[in-house]
Amino acid sequence: MKLQQLRYIWEVAHHDLNVSATAQSLFTSQPGISKQIRLLEDELGVEVFARSGKHLSRITPAGETIIREAGEILRRAEGIKKIAQEFSNQRRGDLSIATTHTQARYALPKVIQGFVEAYPEVSLHMHQGTPMQISEMAATGAVDFAIATEALELFNDLIMMPCYRWNRCVIVPRNHPLAKTKRLTLAEVARYPLITYVFGFTGRSKLDEAFAAAGLTPKVVFTAADADVIKTYVRLGLGVGIVAQMAVDEVADSDLVALDARHLFAPSLTRIGFRKGTFLRGYMYDFIERFAPHLTPDLVEAASHRTNSDELDELFAGIELPTY
Repeated sequence: MKLQQLRYIWEVAHHDLNVSATAQSLFTSQPGISKQIRLLEDELGVEVFARSGKHLSRITPAGETIIREAGEILRRAEGIKKIAQEFSNQRRGDLSIATTHTQARYALPKVIQGFVEAYPEVSLHMHQGTPMQISEMAATGAVDFAIATEALELFNDLIMMPCYRWNRCVIVPRNHPLAKTKRLTLAEVARYPLITYVFGFTGRSKLDEAFAAAGLTPKVVFTAADADVIKTYVRLGLGVGIVAQMAVDEVADSDLVALDARHLFAPSLTRIGFRKGTFLRGYMYDFIERFAPHLTPDLVEAASHRTNSDELDELFAGIELPTY
């Protein structure tokens, strides 16, 4: 059994059983991958993949367990590499982050700029996706860190640490009837068509909970994962926008009016998470602290040894988080 064979079955399973696509992603040949998978199956005495003619059709029950264990072995091997790299060159390596558009566009630029200046030999990779995709990437070890507001709590394999709380605002064109309102009410907002985040994105659940608690059913006419897209359609007059306060730029969005909505919707919590058992290199601790200054290396180290969410909540209970 070879590490390369385990990587092949893991990658094929995560490329929808498409051997050709897997070969392209690994810069190798399709026949070479197929041969190594067959050799592994012959050695194990079971099929990892069922076949229909020359094509892989599904993962067998035995294959499900084997692939899961292969993933663990590959992550352990990657951890060994990171340990060696930390001792050979503490300031060279890779850092991969999965996050949403809002975090990538508004919360992370200054953090990343400072990090890149401090660690010019670290290759930084950012992946954008839905909160569920982000959490899954971190849970499977595809990325080092997940930064999101939703869905992280659904994955037990993640160490989740609170970064900051944030509030929402209502955005309208300057000639909109709500533009001069001193203190908004939910009833006033619900009178107009709404444009906001897709469900499961950027704290959308808090918004739905607020309207439901008030017995209101807003008319959501357009949803998007991108605050900039939401603002574009607000400008077109399609409806009233509800976005994260951090997503409003005083200069770029000077044609819009941002109305305070802190009293209407409960704040949301953004977290950073990494997979349990991950070996964190020195620059990884530094990145976390740059993003959330209260998450010192000692505190992150303590969090990494907590076994469940209750223990993590207890660890962070006394920490006052910044609110935006």
